[in-house]
Amino acid sequence: MQQSSVSPSYAAAELQAREHQSSHDFREAANAAQVAADIASAEGDSSSWWHMTLFRAESLIAAGDIEACAELAGTLITEPLDGNPQLQAQVHILLALTHRGMGLLEEAAEEARIAADLMNGEDDIEIAVKARQALIAALADSGRLDEAWAESLIMADIISGEVDDQLVGKAYWVIGNVAFLCSKVPEGLHYHELAASTFSPARNLTVWAKFNKASAAMRLAADIADADTLRCIERAELATDVIGGTEEDHILLKLNRGHWNFLAGDLDAAVATISDIFPAPEQTTPQILGEVYLLLGRSYAGLGNAAEARKHLLEAADYFEKSGAPQRAEQALEFLTDAP
Repeated sequence: MQQSSVSPSYAAAELQAREHQSSHDFREAANAAQVAADIASAEGDSSSWWHMTLFRAESLIAAGDIEACAELAGTLITEPLDGNPQLQAQVHILLALTHRGMGLLEEAAEEARIAADLMNGEDDIEIAVKARQALIAALADSGRLDEAWAESLIMADIISGEVDDQLVGKAYWVIGNVAFLCSKVPEGLHYHELAASTFSPARNLTVWAKFNKASAAMRLAADIADADTLRCIERAELATDVIGGTEEDHILLKLNRGHWNFLAGDLDAAVATISDIFPAPEQTTPQILGEVYLLLGRSYAGLGNAAEARKHLLEAADYFEKSGAPQRAEQALEFLTDAP
């Protein structure tokens, strides 16, 4: 039976979890949330147990522990709380993010679509935007760009003045990403400029670092190697030096720097920078590994090393297939025809 009020021990554990989250110590936030959830369970407080388990799952994914988050989110799906659509949508969003992180792009899109549908007609714009973001990201990663752009335009209509600036910025960031992928470069630059205007290193250095890293990657993918792109790379590197960053963050930073070297024509530096990524951690997603091998293959091709180019481009195609991105796999194979 659910209790009407929480105990002091539960309240203390929940407070500690939220304090750890505020200081971006997500691993400790997850640990404290587990303590709070255990207390709530022992006291028969099912509502508090559910909320703290959700909080723990969100902390785990923020800490980079994708599989543990997926397992917890699966538990919450099987034990829904009072049919609340907002809470159900949050769990499906988490499942979408974890599936995407594991390279299961079709499953990620399905979960995000469920979340978006749950929020149709609901007043919680913030969760509706997050659901649409997760859906767009999964569609874009899997090469379903027309669908991703259509969903982006829907999300642009959803955004209103009621939404937090940081969330608006993240929405513009996603829309810009899709525009770049659709070769709508002016629109991509426009939406990323809108996103940049909402972010501040003083307010949230982690978001600032991730945005600059991602914006640089999109600009580089569009072959834009200008001063603004270099500033994005340098801002991301400096901010990540301050906050630490995950192993994936450091891989993507090296990938950006290597791509910059590639576009600048310094192919030896590109190979050296990208090769420094290996050995990649076991939890590196197939999508990221595909991008790493693709750039490495193209760099070797530019150097005239046909054997290394072929080896790495085939690796890239294989990883893109594993991640559910057949269009990217085809692109990798197309570069084989250009290899010397």
